[in-house]
Amino acid sequence: MTTPPPSATPPPSAAAPRSGTRPAPWVRTRLRAARLGTVLGAALAFVAVLLAAALPRAQDRGADQALRSFLARSGAAGTSLQVTAPAPDTGQTTGALDGTMDQLLARTGSTFHVEADSVVHGTRTTKRESLENPELSRPSGFPPRMALLHVRQAEAHVKMVEGRWPGSTPVAAPGGAAGEPPPLQIVLSKAAAETLGARVGSVLKSAPRVDGTPSVEVVGLYTPLDGTEDFWADNLGCLARACENYIGENLAWDVDGLVGTGDLDRMANWSRTAEDFWRLPVDVGRLRADRLDATSREIASYIAGPTAAALTRETGRARLHTTSWLPEQFEQARVRTQAAAPLALIGPAGIGGVAFVVLCLAGALAADRRDAELRLLLARGGSRAAIVGRLVGEGAVTVLPAAAAATALAVLLLPTPRLAPALITAAAVALLALLAFPVRAAVLLSPARPGGRWRRPVAELLVLIATAAAVLAVRRRGVGPVGGDPDPLLIAAPLLLALCGGLLLARLQPVVTGWLARAAGRRSGLVGFLGLARAARGSGATGTGTPGRGRTGPSVLPMVALLIAITTGGFGAAVLQSVDSSRLGVARLAVGGDAVISAYGKSPLPQGLAKAAGELPGVRTSVPLWIDHDSSVVGTPAGSTQVTVVAADPSAYAELSRVLGCGSFDPALLAGGDGQSADAPVPALFSAGLARQAAKGTYTVRPGDGGELRVRVAGVLDCTPAHPARDAATVVLPTGAATALMGGADHPNRWFGVGDVDGDRLRALVRSKLPAASAASTPAPAPAPIPGSGSVAGPAPVDEVYPVRTSADAVAQLGSDPLQRSAQRLFWASVAGAAGFALLAVLLTLMRTVPERAALLARLRTMGLRRRQGVALILAETLPQTLAATLGGALVAAAAVALLGPAIDLSTLVGTRVPDGVRLTAGPVLTQALGLAALVAAAVFVEAATSGRRQITTELRAGDQR
Repeated sequence: MTTPPPSATPPPSAAAPRSGTRPAPWVRTRLRAARLGTVLGAALAFVAVLLAAALPRAQDRGADQALRSFLARSGAAGTSLQVTAPAPDTGQTTGALDGTMDQLLARTGSTFHVEADSVVHGTRTTKRESLENPELSRPSGFPPRMALLHVRQAEAHVKMVEGRWPGSTPVAAPGGAAGEPPPLQIVLSKAAAETLGARVGSVLKSAPRVDGTPSVEVVGLYTPLDGTEDFWADNLGCLARACENYIGENLAWDVDGLVGTGDLDRMANWSRTAEDFWRLPVDVGRLRADRLDATSREIASYIAGPTAAALTRETGRARLHTTSWLPEQFEQARVRTQAAAPLALIGPAGIGGVAFVVLCLAGALAADRRDAELRLLLARGGSRAAIVGRLVGEGAVTVLPAAAAATALAVLLLPTPRLAPALITAAAVALLALLAFPVRAAVLLSPARPGGRWRRPVAELLVLIATAAAVLAVRRRGVGPVGGDPDPLLIAAPLLLALCGGLLLARLQPVVTGWLARAAGRRSGLVGFLGLARAARGSGATGTGTPGRGRTGPSVLPMVALLIAITTGGFGAAVLQSVDSSRLGVARLAVGGDAVISAYGKSPLPQGLAKAAGELPGVRTSVPLWIDHDSSVVGTPAGSTQVTVVAADPSAYAELSRVLGCGSFDPALLAGGDGQSADAPVPALFSAGLARQAAKGTYTVRPGDGGELRVRVAGVLDCTPAHPARDAATVVLPTGAATALMGGADHPNRWFGVGDVDGDRLRALVRSKLPAASAASTPAPAPAPIPGSGSVAGPAPVDEVYPVRTSADAVAQLGSDPLQRSAQRLFWASVAGAAGFALLAVLLTLMRTVPERAALLARLRTMGLRRRQGVALILAETLPQTLAATLGGALVAAAAVALLGPAIDLSTLVGTRVPDGVRLTAGPVLTQALGLAALVAAAVFVEAATSGRRQITTELRAGDQR
């Protein structure tokens, strides 16, 4: 860019001329003289500030969503404040209940809110009384029991189907015995009444007492409007239907009846005591992760603290008691957030490091471009402070409006209650974008100081020390220390490793490129030698000023940006790859493979189903087997040990065991099960837990349906697909003549498949093989739970007699946590942003050297250089840094995984407890490295092809200063 004439840029410290001519305004003149540079600078500041403001808000949104989703799983019972107090002996009124509720609600609303419309409160008897009516249902001979409740606003949640609602005034029962109190009027749910055998008009009596316990009269039946709503949760569960109560192995019924306001004062006579209760559901949708500590303290104060003491005084209830599961839920949520924080922060740390390098690079290139102009101003009498002040004024006109617009856009696109983190990060990035050029100019204009050659080695040594400290801390404490927030130094460990790799590469790359240039110089061609020589010299900075000053920084920074982007991206991708592989391993072990078809009990699968399932597309290994969970092994030190017996084809089972990580074994170990005498022991594989109890030898296996089989221990397995628990006692037998000695073992009752199995197609196959008459008579077994997940491993439709489960369903369930999805989305967004900034660093360097390179190509064209050779020259000059950064980034990413990976706990991200950390695999690292390298190479090629079209006469005009 042509420097404006001196008349348009007077020295800043010079006095205004005395003539009537006014000097041209500095800022307006400079911005008009470099319109494209001004627009690009504003765009860079806008993008950087937008990302800086958006990242904290995206993290807040993800954390809030994960917290609310986690708490919502507990339902109303787990997210409510349960308040109880003894009911008054006499004078109980609905006004007292409502007044206490208002006082309880008045103490909420600071850091947590209660859904006032969903509050459930009333009075209930403290225990259930047995009903002595002989006509009532007694499944095991035990009488049903009943408790009474008065629930405010219960009428709004039910629909009367028969009879009436209890009146607001008591109605005396005519014809009662002398001194016998009239029965309490209650309503029952229709389902509970049908279970008990009661109807409208039934008078239900409890065991007589001396004080004349009243009976209850059923005056109406109702059905819940919505039996799934939170109103019926927790202690109101037996209102909607009769509850099962097991006394030992004997079944009895528990039911609850609703009492109207007219009998409210007499409820305590039913069980002698009653208590008032208030269930205050906390509004989970308004909780915030950043205020979780304050909310936890306020909840604790409400349960047992100053708030609880104040409520006792204000309500006049000396025995007011509050309980809640929320403190435990908050602690679990905090632990989960801390465990997921490393992945959620590694990505933003990477993009922050690359953005910092790019902004510094932009400032260095701008200072290098205007070096002659700034030195001219300094020579004409301008002070260094005045020049730097003018440069700050230039930047403020472009950076500050762009930063303000970017911050406003981030706040608008990502609404969250917390504003301070976004403003702080946006201000920091805007300040960096504003001061990068002036600070670099101040350094260039400052006089040389002795000992300057030691600054770079000292800075590199400090970075190396910080990196070593971070790596040691990670190996010792982990990235996210248990019970505490992640240490920023630990989170920055991959970034520091990348920075160390970039500094080392900056030292080695010119040397290696110089060797290549000398080797190319001994060849006949000129293009390779010239391009490599310019790459070794560092063509990213022309350095028109003092030799040696300003050359190293701009040429090294693009390579450092590329290496940081590749390292952090490769490390994070390795983390996600380990999460996916661990999740698939857990799901496969829980399901038993990639797909499984189960029969009910020991009943066999339909004829031909296992064979047809093995022929489905995507099935690599088909394993039909017979399983008996009620067998026992005789001869162990304990005498007899209950085991699960599995009869399977040895070859197919060996492949299934290998895929599931249960251990590999030679199928020949189970050879000998066929064609031998009935007295010879059958070879068998024992599970590791059972093998620890039984030494190698001969034992007797007794199936649950009778008979026995002599077996000998041929090998040991860590686990079995038939049982997800690794310590389950299991015996694996070969199919054939030996298993025919056990009843039904020749007909498989399970099918396991490995491969890319389509669950819908497999279910359709099962339905096609299902006998029409058996679906209505045979219950479907419940699927096994995924260890640590608290729920079943994939859907098992209730209309299927032979439920189908797949590992894909289990993986989807394990990965359904919003905390995991939020961390992954934020990481990939950060990787994309880091790649964009790294590409921008390369493009900035290329654009800075366009005039010089175009002039060089024009002069070489006059000496016979062809256009294709010109493109090759540019590629030879610019690609060594890209290739070096790609190789170095891949190596540093691999080193980061090897050094830091074992210290990262992936349990929260996987969805269940896993012992392994991050494993080093080449795929994720190479994908990140080669992908970014290809992107940069494409951009370089496009720029090279464009530069080759410049006009020779234009570039060779007289007086060109470029």
